[in-house]
Amino acid sequence: MTQPVLKQYAPVQFSRIYALGAARGDLTVTNDDIAGPIDSSDEWIRQRTGIITRRRASANRSLMDMAVEASLEAIEGAGIEASEIGAVLFSTITHPHQTPSAAALLADKIGANPAPAFDISAACAGYCYGIAQADALVRSGMAKYVLVVGGEKLSDFIDPTDRTISFLLGDGAGAAIVGPSDTPGISPTVWGSDGSHWDAVGMTASLLELRDGTAAWPTLRQEGLTVFKWAVWEMVKVAKKALEVAGVTADDLSAIVTHQANIRIIDELAKQLAVPEHVVVARDIIVTGNTSAASVPLAMHQLLKDGAVKSGGLALEIGFGAGLAFGAQVVVLP
Repeated sequence: MTQPVLKQYAPVQFSRIYALGAARGDLTVTNDDIAGPIDSSDEWIRQRTGIITRRRASANRSLMDMAVEASLEAIEGAGIEASEIGAVLFSTITHPHQTPSAAALLADKIGANPAPAFDISAACAGYCYGIAQADALVRSGMAKYVLVVGGEKLSDFIDPTDRTISFLLGDGAGAAIVGPSDTPGISPTVWGSDGSHWDAVGMTASLLELRDGTAAWPTLRQEGLTVFKWAVWEMVKVAKKALEVAGVTADDLSAIVTHQANIRIIDELAKQLAVPEHVVVARDIIVTGNTSAASVPLAMHQLLKDGAVKSGGLALEIGFGAGLAFGAQVVVLP
């Protein structure tokens, strides 16, 4: 008897980002609005973080509301139907349910059933993780189009009296459609994690502690100095490696879009990369705040919307955060 030969997916050589979508919190929160509980001031917050305002969502605007809005914009911009989406990837740490996934609900709400859907828990690196997986899914032939969403409603998990991270945080969602391309549109991803710093950014307590009555509602905290040093000194190595494996230099870029963690981190990374004057450095944090998994797509979307960069240019995107996790790739701007 002849051994049957299995069929496999027919691979696609290249992929690219077709379009982006964005949604932000409906409330503009100033530094003066939050300075009192942390015994601070507008001047101190601006100097330490670069933030002037952050966008937060009101009680009647959910994480899913923002994800749907961003996704529909990306789908329309890509010129495809939701039914053509072959996978939905949702990067988030603030979906209020352990299970089922936010991605499965999102797929249903936008009309993408029965696409496979799953969440990615990589915090501020989550969107870049999602782009990496979407690139692989498209090029493997498993999906023609993939929806990648980075979304957070971080305001559900903050302590107004916390001086380590809560005052930085905002809400929003960014979305991208990734699909096949005639030319390379997404470089190899440089990604990884460093669990030796697992407790540098995280929650104040576990759900088990909340259940047992030994802890209050868990909120976000960070070891600011540890995170700052790691982000500045280690992420520049990741960024340089991402440029190397993409076969480009900083001179070839139109933009650098880092996780919008802190203006000092953003500026230091740009300095160490010796970014030329013509390269636009995204600084969406100034008006939006730190939105974790949403920050990279929101910042890139805003650069395109403002006309600061043009479609077809190259952008280095890099996310880094809790885990500690990191991911970077060079993409062709949609």
